[in-house]
This record gives sequence, C-alpha cells and structure tokens, in this order.
Amino acid sequence: MTKEQLLYRLAPYGQEHLVAFWDELDQHGRQTLARQIWQIDLGLVDRLFRRGDRRCDYGAMAARSQPPPAIRLPPANNPFGKEEAIKRGKQALSSGQVGAILVAGGQGTRLGFPHPKGMFPIGPLSKRSLFQIHVEKLRATAARYGKSIPLYLMTSPATHDESVAFFAEHQRFGLPEDELFIFCQGTMPAVDAVSGRILLAAREQIALSPDGHGGMLAAIVRSGGLEHMRQRGVELLFYFQVDNPLVEICSPEFLGYHLLSGSEMTTQVVAKQNPLDQVGNVVQIDGKLHVIEYSELPDEQAHRRTADGTLAIWAGSIAVHAFQRSFLERMAEMAEALPFHVARKKVPYVDAAGNRVEPAQPNALKFERFIFDLMPYAAKAIVVEIDPAEGFAPLKHGSGDGYGTAAWVQQCMMAQHRRWLRQAGAEVASDVPVEISPLFALDADELAAKIAAGTRITQPTYFCQ
Repeated sequence: MTKEQLLYRLAPYGQEHLVAFWDELDQHGRQTLARQIWQIDLGLVDRLFRRGDRRCDYGAMAARSQPPPAIRLPPANNPFGKEEAIKRGKQALSSGQVGAILVAGGQGTRLGFPHPKGMFPIGPLSKRSLFQIHVEKLRATAARYGKSIPLYLMTSPATHDESVAFFAEHQRFGLPEDELFIFCQGTMPAVDAVSGRILLAAREQIALSPDGHGGMLAAIVRSGGLEHMRQRGVELLFYFQVDNPLVEICSPEFLGYHLLSGSEMTTQVVAKQNPLDQVGNVVQIDGKLHVIEYSELPDEQAHRRTADGTLAIWAGSIAVHAFQRSFLERMAEMAEALPFHVARKKVPYVDAAGNRVEPAQPNALKFERFIFDLMPYAAKAIVVEIDPAEGFAPLKHGSGDGYGTAAWVQQCMMAQHRRWLRQAGAEVASDVPVEISPLFALDADELAAKIAAGTRITQPTYFCQ
C-alpha cells in the first residue's frame, strides 16, 4: 500500500501519525508497517478508547453473588459419585471424542528465560520442558484409552515461530503430525491513555500485544481449528494453560462430571484458603456463572461468610476448563460474547521526534479478552473442586523458593510423585528427589504395576520408559 492509501484509511480515526516516518523507512519497514495498519480494526480500537476503562461495579456484583453450582471434594453431598464420573469420562476418551487446547502464548520473561514459557526446563531431575511434560501426559492418556487426543496449541506472535521450531526439533515429542494443530492468537494495539493515539514501538512497528487468552476463540476459528475438530469427531475440549505442570490433562473424573451434569462449560477450582487469595473468584449471579478477579473484589465481600462460617466466595479459578465444541461454535457467532477488558499499563513508545520513551508511570491502554467471560452464556455451567496438591502448581517466577517459583513448582511435582510411590508400596524419604515421566506411569495405580512393593528409593531417581 502507498502512504496515501494508508492516510486515507487512518484519517477518519485521527491515526495519521502512524506513517510519520514513512519516508525514512526501507521497503521492508514499509511493508511491515503497512501490513500491521491494514490488520487493525481501527473502528473497534476507536470505540474501545471512547468507552474508556469503565468497569463493572464488581462490588455490587459480589454483594448479590451466590456460591456456584459445584462438585465439591468429599465429604460434600455431590449429585454424582466419583466412580460414576470416572466411568463416564473413560467412555468419552475411549470413543475418541476428546481433544485438548493448550494456551501457550506467554514468554518466560518473569522467569529470566528469553524464550516461550512452554520451553522452560521444569523437570526436577529430567529438565524436561513444560511442553514435553504436557505432551507426554496427553500421549499416555491417549495410549491408555486407545484413541488419539488431538492437541490444539495456541501461541502468540511473540512465541509462535520459536514454539513451532521447538516442536519440530523434538519431533513433536512423539505426537503424530496430524494430532498437533498449532495456531496463533491475535493482537491488539496499545493506545495512549489520554489521546487514544495508537503507539509506535519503533518507527516501522506498532506497539502490539496478544489479545488475551480469550483470543483463543477467534483464533481457533480463523485458523481452521474448529473445522479440524469437526472432521476429527471431537465433541469435548479440555482447556489448560502451559504454566501448570501438575494439571491432570483430560482427567476422566473431571470430564465425567462435565458430561453427567449436562454442562456446556465446566471450570476447575480450588477452595480458597484465604479470603484475599490471588485467584479469579467464580460466583453465581442471577443463575449465571461469572468470574470476579481478586483485584476487583472488595475486601468486605472477600471476607463474607455463610451461616456455617465458610467463605461465601470460595471458588478460586485455576484456568482449567471443559467445553462442548458446539458451545464454542455458538459463541464464535456472537461477536460480543467475549468483551474486551481495558488495562492501564506502562508501554514503551516512539515519540514524534522518533525517540524511544520508557514511561515511568502507566501511559497506555491495552485491550484483551478473557476466556472465562464465556461462562454466563453457557446454558449450564458448573465448577469442580480439585485438590491443588494433585493438579495446580503454576509457574510464575524464576528465582526464590516461594509460591509460583520454579523451585516451588518442582517441589510440588516431587511431592506428588513421592505420594504415588508410597501408595504403590515403595519406601521413599521426603528429602529424596524423584520424578516420574507420564509415559512410565500416569498415576499411583499404574506405578504399582511397574515397581515391586517394598522397593526402597534412597537416591535421586527419574522413572522413565
């Protein structure tokens, strides 16, 4: 496109500054900038800025919220038994109707790791990457039930090429080529918080950022992923994020509760231990499920108790969901089903003189979507409580040994594997490092069939094929 054509497109929205350095750019720079401008929905950006960062009255929402319909951990009185749920989940897995969606658009910046987070070597002894651990769990589950489980892997523009190359280098960690579908989420430009002008990250580069994990829906439609699911006969999707190596991928119990209840969207939660735990809060309002982020939940509502003294807002989301494919298809036809959220952020930019500015304070608005905003649209939605020790250890930070650090996550992984070994009849001290590949054993029962009761483990041991 020519500069004049771009100005014609930009002028109605007051964004002509985006081509201020056009005459200084080489051919490649012009092509890059023109492509980015053409791909932006300028009308949408204009509407989002004019709407501003007005937010829902989450305090009022929380005040009239109720606990969500839930499958609680024992001794709660659940409508379905555990064995019944496992049986139903196994049926779905054995019929080949299950697929998995892995959201992996994040960089390892906060880990001090200059690569996609999925490439981070989290294995306590093996140094296996998050990607490898997830794929091995998926392969082991598929082998157990004799049916393939295709993996739909969402990257971001910042992680896509390197993630694709990483999977190719490692031969997809044994996953057949037709069972890995990689697609890239979209982006949204950052705008100046005062003027609404789209920011330039460089003279030929717009300041773009991923459009949030909620961008999965539009991206999987745009990439042909939903059509791929139809062709494969996938009816049920297990959705999870890359930073949690403890997740039980395609858990038959979890999938079974989803199917038995007739839910269109089911969410795994953990019981909050503290009213101010930093997790999304799943609540029910007017018969529909919603998530109130911890940062939006007033303290007085966070501390609200029921008659029996338990937290009224107790269900902490861990970003693990089950979806019916038909539900995703229906939502894909509703453009506003996933609204954009607005956040004030510090975004480096190039000023009118072409100088790079590193702001000391939040200067820009970013726009992103969240997958949990689908909840209110589900004809039926429930939550399923899990024990975090068996399914939730998010990797957030690289250094230190506190919650969310690599060292803490590795301790959680080894603690789970020690429990499995003891349940299988082995003897292992609490300070002995152990790690179990999913291809060796997916759980304690499978492990018991592979090691002799009374086995003593006294040194670091990695159990693998």
